This record gives sequence, C-alpha cells and structure tokens, in this order.
Amino acid sequence: MVLRTADGNLKERKNGVHMSFQILGTGSAHPVCSQTNDDLSVFLDTSDEWISTRTGIKSRYVCTTETISDLAVQAGRAALQNAGITPEELDLILCSTIRGDYITPALACIVQKSLGATCPAFDINAACSGFVYALDVADGYFVRKRVKKVLVVAAEEMSKLLDWKDRRTCVLFGDAAGAAVLGEGEGLRSIRITTTGNSDALRIPHVRGSSPFDKTQAESAESFLYMDGQEVYKFAVAAMCNDVRIVLEEAGFTEEDVDYVLPHQANLRIIETAKKKLNIPAEKFHVNISRYGNTSSAGVAILMDEMHRAGKFHPGDVLVLSTFGGGLTTGACTLVWTV
Repeated sequence: MVLRTADGNLKERKNGVHMSFQILGTGSAHPVCSQTNDDLSVFLDTSDEWISTRTGIKSRYVCTTETISDLAVQAGRAALQNAGITPEELDLILCSTIRGDYITPALACIVQKSLGATCPAFDINAACSGFVYALDVADGYFVRKRVKKVLVVAAEEMSKLLDWKDRRTCVLFGDAAGAAVLGEGEGLRSIRITTTGNSDALRIPHVRGSSPFDKTQAESAESFLYMDGQEVYKFAVAAMCNDVRIVLEEAGFTEEDVDYVLPHQANLRIIETAKKKLNIPAEKFHVNISRYGNTSSAGVAILMDEMHRAGKFHPGDVLVLSTFGGGLTTGACTLVWTV
C-alpha cells in the first residue's frame, strides 16, 4: 500500500490491510434556493451576528420546488459520471436519509429506478452518522465478495422537519445530498460505528395516523425536530475525539499521518473544540458549514466531493471522516485516497 509522507514523498505501508473498497468517484447536489442569515431575520428574532458567531453558519440551501429524491438522484448521477461507471454496473445502492419522500418505497428504490440501475437498493437511518454507517454496511458486502461496485447516497431534506418559529433549531439545518461510488480496493483502512440509545437529547417525531385505538397520541404532541443543544455539544466533542483516535490506531496510523479531517458539519464550535483536544494541526480540518449549514448525513459526503473536485486529494493521502448524530450515533473511518 502506498502512502504519502509529510514531505510529500510516497512510501510503502504493509500492516495487514484487508481487501474492501476504495472511493472511485463523488458527487453532490443542493437546491437552487439559498437562504442567508439576513433572509431568516426577516421573520425570525435573530441576526447574522447571532447565528454566525454561535454556529459558523452564514447560509443554507432549502428545497422549494425540488424533492429529496431529486437531490439524491442528481448527486448519485454526478458520482457515477465522476467515477466513469454506468448504472448497469452497480451491484448495490445504499441511501442514508432521515426521511425520504415516502415511508415506502425507500429513497434508494427511487434512485435505482431514476438512474436506470437494476441492483438491490435500500435505506439506512443513522441520522447524521448515516453516511459512515452506509460505508460500514458496504464494507461487509465487499469483504464477502458480494459486490464490485456500490453507490452510496446521503440525502437530507431537513427544512421540512423543523419548527420555523424556533430560532434555536431552524437556523442550523439545510437541504442537500452527497454521494460516492465504491469499488474493490484497499482505500478503507478502518471503520467504527457506535450507538448510545438516547431520545431525550435529539429526536424527530414520526407522522402519525388517526387510529381510534391509539392511546398515546395525546402524550406526544411534538411535530418538529427537538434538540438539547448543550447535551449534544458535549456528546459530539467527546465522541469525535475518541472515535478519531480509535480509527487511527486501528488503521496503524498516528495523528501525524493524517492529511485531511472531514468532520460532521454540525456546528463550528464543536469542530473548533475538538481541534484543540486532538494532536492534529488545525489546518487539516476542513469545513463548508458556512454555506450549507447542517445537512445531517449528507455533510461529509458533500465536503468530500467538493474537495475531490477541487483537486485537494492525491493518491496516498490519509483521510479521517468523523460523524455524530441522533440515536445517539457516531461513525468514523480512515480512508487512503487512491484515485
């Protein structure tokens, strides 16, 4: 396996890498409509200064005429084109989403039909950690030799799950999708997913019917996303630092080996705090939260696509992805870039 050293030279690394997958191509998509903090201040008791100093967010994209299916298909198609892969070559499609356009069929099924693929397709819901969870599922398929090409799409339409009168939450989120095409290879070096069951810190209620037999409806009057910001903040910082250290150790890397950290784009304060606790230079942490806000599981996939298309990554570069979200869940992995 070839890795890039700090001085830019390439070196061989032989530490028992198992054959799984590599990233072949990436894609992303977002709605046309971008709402700035000043736009939100027209109908909310807030300001650009209040939002940006607390979160690092300056604007976010929101769906108007687009659907989440539209975004997922656009991102998936862009990733296929970037990888030079046709839909017919896909062996599996995995979609990470909190909520598709339908309870059933799954968003992945819509993507499969729209792209013209014929492979199995299903959804994963691990909230903001979903993209890494999907990579973990894909890893199992590759290790068992069940697949050769997999499309992973993370697509979220958070704007339809928010109380747009609650400035504590509605200013944080945005709509978008990111995708990656995976192929056989040695790019994945380690991966970790965790769950700490907790619906008190972060939850989104489900659509309810009107069953005359349901005795719980009066007990659950919530209709929108709820988040305990302080509890999520503490959980996120601790989880991110712990997960990054563990996946690096499991991959046989040190913090000095890292070229890029792609953290979940939830809140700039969380990322800044984690930076101070990890022995990784601050300039290796990358963000795009100012333009997108928190797009849940799509965030790291979008960031990866933007950096890839900007020519940031080179063969041998070591990437660390770190995510956290509702569940409470976390997901992190180390990847060696190969394309």
